[in-house]
Amino acid sequence: MIPRYAKIFLVACVGALLLLVGLDNIFDYGTNFAAVQHILSMDTEPPDSAFQWRAIHSGLLHHVAYDFIMAAELGAGALCLAGALKLLRARGDSASAFNADKDLAIGGLTAGIAIYFFGFMTIGGEWFQMWRSQGWNMQEAAFRFVGGVGLILLFVSQPDSD
Repeated sequence: MIPRYAKIFLVACVGALLLLVGLDNIFDYGTNFAAVQHILSMDTEPPDSAFQWRAIHSGLLHHVAYDFIMAAELGAGALCLAGALKLLRARGDSASAFNADKDLAIGGLTAGIAIYFFGFMTIGGEWFQMWRSQGWNMQEAAFRFVGGVGLILLFVSQPDSD
């Protein structure tokens, strides 16, 4: 029973983290919006960079991208918390029933990884060359999140037995 409680607890922790990050971005909109602006506009890149054609200079698109990030964080957090609640309700069920009820938790964890791996590391880091920026490189933080949540996803995905 302890592994089941551990899975429930860890999924809830990730859900709380994602919701907190999303809410923090809403309540303190300007702080991380500045990062999104600089990353998308690629204004810390050398002007003769071969990648400048990728830059987005539209303020509206900066807001749309940031709003999408916040919505994704809140959505993934809600999925994780709903998944944790579903698993909590199924904690005493058979192994096959508990395993079947992991769908929301696995979906939420996967969505969280997608935000930071695809969104921050792939799009931000490589497409917009965020890794070159001294002040706006968030790849290390994104990697910590992907690594931690990835381990939790692997643990939760392991089949439970009776």
